[in-house]
Amino acid sequence: MRNDCLEKFNFQDTGFSYTLSLISGKYKMVILYCVMEFNVIRYNELKRSIGTISDKTLSLSLKELEADELIIRKEYPQIPPKVEYSLSPRGQSLMKILDELCIWGENNRRERKWKNESRNS
Repeated sequence: MRNDCLEKFNFQDTGFSYTLSLISGKYKMVILYCVMEFNVIRYNELKRSIGTISDKTLSLSLKELEADELIIRKEYPQIPPKVEYSLSPRGQSLMKILDELCIWGENNRRERKWKNESRNS
């Protein structure tokens, strides 16, 4: 019976898979977290905050996040051009979940660090 269910199960057709497709990639979650922390952030500020990201990767990730309606790109018609990024309402709803991941990570990181330190003592 269980094997029948597993054969019919399609991971690609789950909410979990869909969510992962939106945030997968080395920097997307980092970008979202930075935008959340700053509320509104410009490209160079974002690049400085992340530090290790190339222009190509940052630009592509921002375009994908905008296409997925997780961030809003606001362009001001001025010289030099000014572009700001902020979370969309959809992105804000995702941040509640990502914030819980951060809390889980902090709690478990501390616990793991404590266990490693007590082993080395």
